[in-house]
Amino acid sequence: MSMAGINPQNGTGQPYANGPSQNPVGVQELPGINYGLTHQANYNYSPMQAKASVPPGPAPGVYPSTAYQHVPQVSSYQAGPPPTSYPISPGQPHLTRPLLGGPASHTPPQSASPGPRPPPAMSTPPPPAVSSSGYYPNPQHHHQPAPGWQYNSAPPPAGPPTATNAPPRGPAPNHVSPPAPYSSAPSASLSLSAARPPTGLQGYGPPGPGSAPPPMNPPAVQQYHPSRAPYGTPPAGPPTSMQPAAPPMANATPPPPKADGSGIGANHVDAKPAGPPQHGPPGRHLGHYPSLPPGYQHAAGPLNTHPALESATQPYVQAPRQAPPGPGPAQLSPSLASMSLQSGTPESLRVVNLLQERNLLPPGPVPAPTPCLPQDLQKINCSPEVFRCTLTSIPQTQSLLNKAKMPLGLLLHPFKDLSLPVVTSSAIVRCRSCRTYINPFVSFLDQRRWKCNMCYRVNDVPEEFMYNPVSRSYGEPHRRPEVQNATIEFIAPAEYMLRPPQPAVYLFVLDVSHNAVETGYLKVFCQSVLDNINALPGDSRTKIGFITFDSTIHFYNLQEGLSQPQMLIVSDIEDIFLPTPDSLLVNLNESKELVQDLLKSLPAMFEKTMETQSALGSALQAAFKLLSPTGGRLSVFQTQLPNLGAGLLQSREDPNQRASAKDIQHLSPATDFYKKLALDCSGQQVAVDLFLLSSQYCDLASLGCVARYSAGSIYYFPSYHHQHNPAQVERFQKDLKRYLTRKIGFEAVMRIRCTKGLSIHTFHGHFFVRSTDLLSLPNVNPDAGFAVQMSIEDNLDDMQVVSFQAALLYTSSKGERRIRVHTLCLPVVQSLSDIFAGADVQAMAGLLACMAVDRSVTASLSDARDAMTNAAIDSLSSYRQSVLTIQQPGLLAPACLRLFPLYILALLKQKAFRTGTSTRLDDRVAAMCHLKHQPLAYAMLMIHPALYRLDDLTDEGALNVNERTVPQPRVLQLSVEKLSREGAFLMDAGTVMYLWIGRNCNPNFLTQVLGVPNYAAVPDNLYLLPELDTAESQRTRAFVAWLREQRPFFPSLHVVRDESQLKVALMQNLIEDRTESALSYYEYLLHLQQQISK
Repeated sequence: MSMAGINPQNGTGQPYANGPSQNPVGVQELPGINYGLTHQANYNYSPMQAKASVPPGPAPGVYPSTAYQHVPQVSSYQAGPPPTSYPISPGQPHLTRPLLGGPASHTPPQSASPGPRPPPAMSTPPPPAVSSSGYYPNPQHHHQPAPGWQYNSAPPPAGPPTATNAPPRGPAPNHVSPPAPYSSAPSASLSLSAARPPTGLQGYGPPGPGSAPPPMNPPAVQQYHPSRAPYGTPPAGPPTSMQPAAPPMANATPPPPKADGSGIGANHVDAKPAGPPQHGPPGRHLGHYPSLPPGYQHAAGPLNTHPALESATQPYVQAPRQAPPGPGPAQLSPSLASMSLQSGTPESLRVVNLLQERNLLPPGPVPAPTPCLPQDLQKINCSPEVFRCTLTSIPQTQSLLNKAKMPLGLLLHPFKDLSLPVVTSSAIVRCRSCRTYINPFVSFLDQRRWKCNMCYRVNDVPEEFMYNPVSRSYGEPHRRPEVQNATIEFIAPAEYMLRPPQPAVYLFVLDVSHNAVETGYLKVFCQSVLDNINALPGDSRTKIGFITFDSTIHFYNLQEGLSQPQMLIVSDIEDIFLPTPDSLLVNLNESKELVQDLLKSLPAMFEKTMETQSALGSALQAAFKLLSPTGGRLSVFQTQLPNLGAGLLQSREDPNQRASAKDIQHLSPATDFYKKLALDCSGQQVAVDLFLLSSQYCDLASLGCVARYSAGSIYYFPSYHHQHNPAQVERFQKDLKRYLTRKIGFEAVMRIRCTKGLSIHTFHGHFFVRSTDLLSLPNVNPDAGFAVQMSIEDNLDDMQVVSFQAALLYTSSKGERRIRVHTLCLPVVQSLSDIFAGADVQAMAGLLACMAVDRSVTASLSDARDAMTNAAIDSLSSYRQSVLTIQQPGLLAPACLRLFPLYILALLKQKAFRTGTSTRLDDRVAAMCHLKHQPLAYAMLMIHPALYRLDDLTDEGALNVNERTVPQPRVLQLSVEKLSREGAFLMDAGTVMYLWIGRNCNPNFLTQVLGVPNYAAVPDNLYLLPELDTAESQRTRAFVAWLREQRPFFPSLHVVRDESQLKVALMQNLIEDRTESALSYYEYLLHLQQQISK
């Protein structure tokens, strides 16, 4: 990957020596030089090749559908010799299909359908039009890629392998360029296929061993069926009745390529071991210590030590002062080697017929699945609120993952507000080869040696690590806090800095055009900063500055000693300069009175302005010049389309096309000005946060790039007005207070490591990818989430568990260099049923949403929609064909995936991806930004809102939170069936809440909660619940306040009557109901069943 303009050596002449990275301030971006973001994947549109049809009759290894009979559920799963497969019931015949872990054939996947598949009969109004270009390219022509993801395999590395003598950490994906979801060009961040068959996730990958080195960016070679109709967008009506036949078994997939770990660059941090190389399979010659001291007895040595080696090793002599026997938290219990995920059929694999079981939602939040690990490991594993994997059981091979047809990826919330242990140590213990931080999942071979759980290198335990500062004892390294906690923070020593830690620097850039003054935001902003100025994170070095702009740029001299702020106007916006560079950013403590005077006078200064133009680009250029020497946070407040100077934009939205069923245009930026500026900012440790407060089109697709690539945040307040929309004003006030006072990390970098054999190939979130796996985060905040996609490069045959570690190096607002480390451990399994049993349906939906945003921009919205539907078809089809041994009628899913079709339908109806409904372009792009940037817990409410009934709240099952009783009503299905005219219902959609009042609502609720005598007296624009001294009012307000406290942003509340205009927005969130342009949930299930049964 070309990285012109990026200095991987931090400007010091030395490669990164300590991870995630040393302070990357030395990286300079040269103007006009490529930032390494133009590296794009080439698509290959090869002629499709026919596949042999399957002969009639039941496929080998499955029961014929005509012989269906009721049997205990335990026997409904794949039986066979693998130790992790489900036990077969007595008397049940063994299957004849080959073992899942056995050699895979190289034949292409076969289709159950020899001919085209006709669409279902249209008994209802037609669906939105689907692009007629088709997903099956003509062999002679190139067309856009088809809607199907190649989830889990990264493109092959560019160029021939580079030999290193370090134990590989998995091939470093040198081909990865930063994902560019807002680029019109296809990005390397998503492996798109052309037209895809039903088993289109199988067997696509780079050449195997022995083949010639692949060319730069070789497209994946894929096999297609010429006559298979695309899945396409689901029809608008229920399909015709059908008798689903037993689907044939899909052929085994070709084995994945053997990765040799050769993609690591010679000056990469992970390519320079500090000791002799370790050759051969990990653990095969390192020795095993069968009689360890009591504190180490449960280590079982290396996880993958061959039993024959045990007798050849020397026992470790027991020390006299060891702890009493018991499992140490850092030890991988020997029970793991013999444990099976099955002790009978787990609840997660209970067969659910989705067409018959309608009430699938649990009464409360959907819990994250628990990895099947020994109890001593699980209790110290990383919290799913911080680190979550789409599959909590990792497949042993890529071919097995391809067969499961589920996405493999991680979702992170690395800087979440947590109470966590902080360690100050002169020596931070890390693997000498791959630089992994010591963690609870390493193995201690004895008191003086530990084995890395990522690359399996054996490292020495430093002398200072022998002392435990918590217990003040010596000789128990396995009891240190670093080995007892999966999430920990280090105070970094001097070697993790290239310069003194930067101070907290805050620069505010404010739109003061006529349009901005009309919205009234300036007064709210100034008052909020005045109220919270003493709560800004920082220390005695904190700096602050202000720039305002309309058609000119206004600077403010706030130097200590002035009697009042001085306003300096620069009208030459084509060649912007700083009038007094040394007095525009001032020490907050020294100039606080001048800052307060400025904030009090700003709203009045522009009250009478008639200036309508907006030179946003020039203002950003000036701000960049001002912040470049120090780095910091740049907060931009914009209310209209920039129409003057650098970065000016034209309106691209046609309001008449908002409800069009055709593909949505202009989701990609109109100019690369804002992206280039963001990359300049990132190189100088400046992050840009964008606040967009507007009632008109502002081209968020273009403006959002300035935050997207500089690791900033986007705040969107549509139709903001201080008089006409008081609910938005309240939301702006609350969000701004949180923004000003929340924790912040400066000049940060993050690296994610994984066990050898696994590879990360695509990142999602707001950042810049500086090197193959190093994310540059000039600012990091506790409300930002990230996601990554992974593939399995090497077979994990000799591993029982794998680990993932995210390390975030940042400067705190107090000037401390800190490292926050999260480590997650997951089991490795070899059967499909175990993979399905560990599926995390919410994490899968969150990752697919990120992938769909990228697909919408790089290909088309219809492609993204089709690909999401195909994801549901693929996973349920794989489950039916490869896990179920008794074919039953209906749409069958394991209990752990019972909500998957519902979440996919919710995404199709989400503002980001819906069609056929009038949706403003900025609203759509803002929804896409939120899905990419929000942590999973918050994004899920935007995908699938929660519905509660409030008029019958009781204290039964209530929580006691801070001496406050919080009722816990049950979550209801999102259907109008659940609404009653006699009730009051609250819909929590993440960023907004709707309280719907039925026409015949209980009068007691109206008087005791809303303070009105009857339904007709409910105000039209009520957004605050009155504080009444009644039990009903206290319960309702306590519940709403508790919901709001669960997230860092403030959802506005709207009380909705039957006649209210907001009722349309409420009804659009009832995703189980049918609309003019979208299927109901039941119709969607019938559509999935029809596709799976073909």
